[in-house]
Amino acid sequence: MTNARRVAIFGGTHGNEMSGITLVNLWIKNGKEIQRKGVETKPFITNPRAVEKCTRYVDTDLNRAFTTENLSAPSGDDLPYEVKRAQQINEIFGPKGSPDAYDVIFDLHNTTSNMGCTLILESSKDHFNLQMMHYIKKAIAPDSCPVLLTEHPLLKYSTSRSVAKHPIGLEVGPQPQGVLRSNIFESMRVVLKHALDFIELFNEGLEFPPCSVDVFRVWDKMDYPRDTNGNIIAMVHPNLQDCDWEPLNPGDPMFQMFDGTTVRYEGVGTVYPTFINEAAYYEKQQAFVTTRRETLVAGAIKKA
Repeated sequence: MTNARRVAIFGGTHGNEMSGITLVNLWIKNGKEIQRKGVETKPFITNPRAVEKCTRYVDTDLNRAFTTENLSAPSGDDLPYEVKRAQQINEIFGPKGSPDAYDVIFDLHNTTSNMGCTLILESSKDHFNLQMMHYIKKAIAPDSCPVLLTEHPLLKYSTSRSVAKHPIGLEVGPQPQGVLRSNIFESMRVVLKHALDFIELFNEGLEFPPCSVDVFRVWDKMDYPRDTNGNIIAMVHPNLQDCDWEPLNPGDPMFQMFDGTTVRYEGVGTVYPTFINEAAYYEKQQAFVTTRRETLVAGAIKKA
């Protein structure tokens, strides 16, 4: 690729995830911290109405709204607020899939799950992003920074960051909705710093040799046990709660029914759960997602 000249940092895609909102608002007032030589970095609040209400969204989830159908829908008053907003964002930072789209978008999220600092990769073939993630992981070692690969035909959705040529999600937790925690805030800030350093080095002509990156590929999503009326009748088992990224083997406790009975994992082989008991996913009928570990190889990259 040529230079990565235009970079956006999104906060407030979900209006109650406070670290990204606070950082982006800070950088809108004073962007010195995110300036890098030869890079135009734009901090941007994506869902201002939801931020104002401190709620995940107003009408519909903005981070699922960037479908071709939504982006090409005739504009009108009857459209959900987040669909209108997706069209505006696509106009400013896209169009999605076009040569004019922003080079990189970082989308900052918080989770109530014990995921630590997680980078989200949308394509296993994006060597630029893989190289960046390798750089970040080395820079923050020995602290861990798992990479979640969301490349799955059944579980993929159209994110706000997908407008860019190189979309990167950053999910940091655990942090309750509507709350700021200094350690979570700082973790997010540090990862962003290293990511922008990488882009500056790339633009200066530094060659990054081939590397390998361990990722957790999304495999399946698990719902809570429910009764015939669809009501939840169990909780995440205490042995699984807060154990994001740890192995879940066939026969391990998974849910605890309200009567105390244990429901065990019956899948084939070991999986690594994440987004465990995420508050925002109750409405999506998702208790956690399972992932499989794999290693991706990124080719060498150098500015063309």
